Order: sequence, then structure tokens, then C-alpha cells
Amino acid sequence: MQQKDWFKERGYPHFTNKTPKKVRKGVEKYIKARNKVAIHSFSPLIFKEIKQRRFKLSEFDGELRRSHRKISKNRIQSTTKVREILYSTHIDSHIYSYYTHKIIGPRYEEYLKKNTDLNVSITAYRRIKTIDGLKHKNNVHFAQDVFDEIKRRRNCAVLAFDIENFFPSLNHRLLKSIWSKVLDCKSLPEDHYNLFKAITKFSYVKLDDLKAGKRGFDEKNLAKLRRNGNDKYFESLKDLISSGTIIHKNQKKKDGNIVGIPQGLPISALLANIYMLPFDTKIIRYLVKERGMFYRRYSDDIILICSPEHIKEVKEIIGDEIQKLKLKISLEKTEITIFKEFNGRLQSYQLQEDKLKFNCPLNYLGFEFYGYQTLIKSKNLSGFYREMKMAIKRKNGKVSAVKEKYLLDEAPIFKTKIYRLYSHKGVKSRRIPTKKVEFKNGQQISRSFKRKYRGNFIKYAYLASETMNAPEIKKQLRNHPKILQKAINKYGFSNLADKDSR
Repeated sequence: MQQKDWFKERGYPHFTNKTPKKVRKGVEKYIKARNKVAIHSFSPLIFKEIKQRRFKLSEFDGELRRSHRKISKNRIQSTTKVREILYSTHIDSHIYSYYTHKIIGPRYEEYLKKNTDLNVSITAYRRIKTIDGLKHKNNVHFAQDVFDEIKRRRNCAVLAFDIENFFPSLNHRLLKSIWSKVLDCKSLPEDHYNLFKAITKFSYVKLDDLKAGKRGFDEKNLAKLRRNGNDKYFESLKDLISSGTIIHKNQKKKDGNIVGIPQGLPISALLANIYMLPFDTKIIRYLVKERGMFYRRYSDDIILICSPEHIKEVKEIIGDEIQKLKLKISLEKTEITIFKEFNGRLQSYQLQEDKLKFNCPLNYLGFEFYGYQTLIKSKNLSGFYREMKMAIKRKNGKVSAVKEKYLLDEAPIFKTKIYRLYSHKGVKSRRIPTKKVEFKNGQQISRSFKRKYRGNFIKYAYLASETMNAPEIKKQLRNHPKILQKAINKYGFSNLADKDSR
């Protein structure tokens, strides 16, 4: 199987300089020297939060309604999903990436291929070929595999589990032991052990702490550093320490021990997969081989297909085995869906408090499966339209600012990007022109190039419709041109400045 290239240019500023392609050979030579990696000093990470506002069905005064808030433990709480992302310096990222793609990843793949059932069951963060061998599978194919198995079995139960706080809960002692097992070593080699320490005993700086107040970053200081050949936040790590910026350490504890690995590093996903290896192996042995059940795990999303009479047994085994890894199943996100024949077609029912709720779909990897049809998850569709309207609102705000600044009655409105991102005009993959600003010998240089554009949400939906043989997905989007035009008309955008997307 062709491996993904480990070397990737990263555009973000950090505490060390960027590493363009021209220095690749030097970087690779450094990383291949295992003795150097063994003593490499990993820099602090940068921490940021990604907030995703969500409408969820919540109960208020006995009435169910969709809201940004929910009542939990007699307290009103926000339903906003917060993802904590930590990212490393450019040289550190290259080390993590090289070890992921060239050293640890291939050993993990070798281990999986010794067991066919195990190999097909773990789907996330892997490059798995489609049946025709022309492409690699994505979440559309993985969801289709599950839905096809349900159609094959007809009358069955599907149990969907979610691991609570997955990345932040990984036990370090267990991770080290399983990592060694994958390498077929009694203990981690010195270079791997240095990576292990960097990932488990990490320090970080909050991105907001690097900003100069509410106005954002100190652009003058950053420009001064760039002119001196330093495309980073500080000239050196000593300057970071002397600046008074708080450097935090991982202090998340469970059962008195510090736990968790950063989510966002090039190696994080692989280590999370490796950590689950004992669990995957036991489930394959006890539930797949011995009882003929169907098992798939996509990161922390677990799917089991079995006969309805085995639901209790599956729940107990999953709970027991996950506890052995010192993890916990999220009861709030656990769903049980029953599929059976009704009026000549396969129909879904959700099991809630020992009662079957009719026509409630199985939610998996962004899709809703009803047995007789497959749809894109309504939450994802709503998110697409919400993002589209916000983008148009921001565009209008920028135009209004230009008109106010220059005292204009009219200002040109270019809708190329809006149409490319939110209409059928952005379905086609292509290279689009853009510019990149670089500093060379203290001089700012603007370089034009073409970046790869892979398509938009509409393209993804159309491909899902074709791959799953589900024309109903395209029907979900039949009104998107009208919704887009209505959002544009709300701000009185003129069509005079319109251009087709390039």
C-alpha cells in the first residue's frame, strides 16, 4: 500500500521557524539519526479551542425543544461542543509524522494483517483501498459497509457506543506497554521513549496568551521578527520564557495518575488506535469469531451488530473490556437501534427505556440510516446552511466597512468564493490561483501559485449519494440554490459584479 508522504509544509507560526520543502533533506537526515531524536528537545505546544455551537433537543419545563442550552444536574448548561487542539512546532511535527508514517504505522499495519477480522474492523486514520483498488476508503465507504451488513442481516440490533473523553483519558502506563508490543520490544527504544515523554509529559502555551489584548497579535513585532528571518512568535525559546507568558503542563488526572495525550499532533491518532488494540482483539475473539457478530471501530465510535436477544450480553462485554483500558463508555451517547421488516420494507426503531420508537434512524459517521433509506445527518445539513449564511453576513460586513471608510454609496461585491463554497459551481476539483507572502533578506515578497481545491459540501453529498446508491441524499439538497439566493438577496447583493467561480 502506498504510504502518505510524511513531510508536510505547515503555514502556521510557532516557536521555531517554518521548514519549507527546500530543507526537507536536512530535516530527514536529522530524523533518521535515532540518537539525535533520542535527545531531541521538544518545544511547548500551542493550545487552542474550537467551539462548535449546536442545537440539541432539550427538555425545559416539561417541553421538548431545540436549543443552544440544556438542563443537566438541575443546571442550565451550554450545548456548545469544545474541542481542545494542541499543535507542535514544525520540526517536532516532522518527527511525529516521520515516526507515524515510516516506523510505527507500518508495524501497526503488520500486526493487524495477521488477523483478517481485526484488519477490517479498525477503520479510522488508516489508508484502506476500495474494492477496485483505485482510491482509499473514507467515512462514506465505512458507513456503507455497516448499512450493507444491516441490509444483509435484516432483523438485527445495532449498538453504537462512544468512549467518553477519549484522547484526554489514555493511561500512560498502558500506552507505553502496548506501544512496545507493536514494536515487538520488551521496552521502548530510546528514540521512541523520548517521543513518549514528549507526548505524555507535554507543556503548552494558550494561543490567546500570545495575543496583545483584544486586538489580537502584535503584528508590528511579528513583522519585525519576519524581517530578521524569524517567522515565529519569539526569536528564541529563551525569549518565550523571559516574556512572562504562562507555560502550562498537562495536569489532567484520573485515579491519581496524570493521563491523556494531545489531540492534534500527527502521531496522536495512530497512538489512540494502538491503545485500543487489546480491546479490539478481545471483541474480535469473543463477539465476532465465537458469536458471529459484526464489529467496527472508527476512532472512539464503536458499532456492534447482533441479534436483539444478545443486546444485554454485548453491553456487558463492551463495558467490561473498555474498563480494562481504564476508559469509560458515554451512556448519554449510547444508542440501540432495532431493524426489522415492516410493511414489506426494512424499518428502524430506536430502543429507549425498553420501548421501541418508530422510524428513528441509526446515526453513524454523519449519516442517518432508516433501513429503507439513507440521509445525510440533519445536524450536518443545518450546519452547512448556517455556515453559508454566516459567510454571506461576514461578506456584507466587509463591504459595509469599505463603503463607510471611503464614503461610497456602492462598493463591488465579489461572490466568486461564496458560489465556490456553497453552490454546485464548487463541485469540480481544480487548482485555483492564490498568493503567498514570504520574507527574504528582510524584504516582503508576494508569490503567486495555484493551490488544490478539492470541492465543497455539495460535492461530498453528491459522491455519497452515488457511492451509497441513495438518490434521496441529492433530494435533501434540491433547495440549496434557492436558500443560497435568498441569503444573498437579504443583503441586496447586486448581480452586476457576479463572476462564475474559477
